[in-house]
Amino acid sequence: MSRTLTVAAVNFVMRPLKDFKDFADQVTGLLAATDGADLVVFPEMFTTGLVTLSDAWPFNRLEGLVELASFEPQIDKLFARLAAERRQFILAGSTLSAAEDGYRNIATLHGPEGIVLRHAKTQLLPVEQAFVTTRGGTYDVVDIGKARVGVNICYEIQFPEGANALVDQGAEVILCPSLTIGERGFWRVRHAAHARAVENQVYVIHSGAGGQPEHALPGGFARTAVLSPCDWPWESVNGVIAESETNVPDVVITEIDLDALQKARTSGETRTFRDRRRR
Repeated sequence: MSRTLTVAAVNFVMRPLKDFKDFADQVTGLLAATDGADLVVFPEMFTTGLVTLSDAWPFNRLEGLVELASFEPQIDKLFARLAAERRQFILAGSTLSAAEDGYRNIATLHGPEGIVLRHAKTQLLPVEQAFVTTRGGTYDVVDIGKARVGVNICYEIQFPEGANALVDQGAEVILCPSLTIGERGFWRVRHAAHARAVENQVYVIHSGAGGQPEHALPGGFARTAVLSPCDWPWESVNGVIAESETNVPDVVITEIDLDALQKARTSGETRTFRDRRRR
């Protein structure tokens, strides 16, 4: 019997909020569509709507997004409770977290028994550096029982080294929470995510955040997907196993066959996992 993992990926639409409960209701409403999933992935900076609860709102300066850091304890508490109640592993997308040297873009993976992984984004866009976001420095992998997973946040997936570091530690699924401001940015991340799936012969879960821009709310272009290598063990010839609608709240849920990765690596039409390590 093949090893399988049921995964869900959230296409999240950011908007102004009335209070924290409004945000929590958005989250729980989407999670209701993930029943049966072992692993759920939310997007990068999907928490951004929380800045509209700041006393300083509305503001137009992106630097004001650092207000998100004050909500981190509430976000952690919400997702810890949901992961425990639902007995799921839930990547709470990413959000800004205060650090000694500024702020970091942190992705937190919650499990039924507590936090299992925190990953700080290591590659930053110029706009991120403008509001005192600092780089993380490590890539870690965690075993969630049925699979080994790691995280590349958005821009990180555009650099092969980050995915390679995870796969060299045994990652079978790369979680890629993403926030891309426009369609060009979306395609940069999507094409890179699929390249990482092909060259490493792994799954990549690309979860996107969208929404209309308003003051410092950046908006976004989102089309969430579960990606595989393009090879014979998978029915989908283009490597897109499941894909959401564009720029609307949506959830894709699908079962992925982990043993198919090894089949592709040993008897697929190409052997990129092996050949990229050839010296």
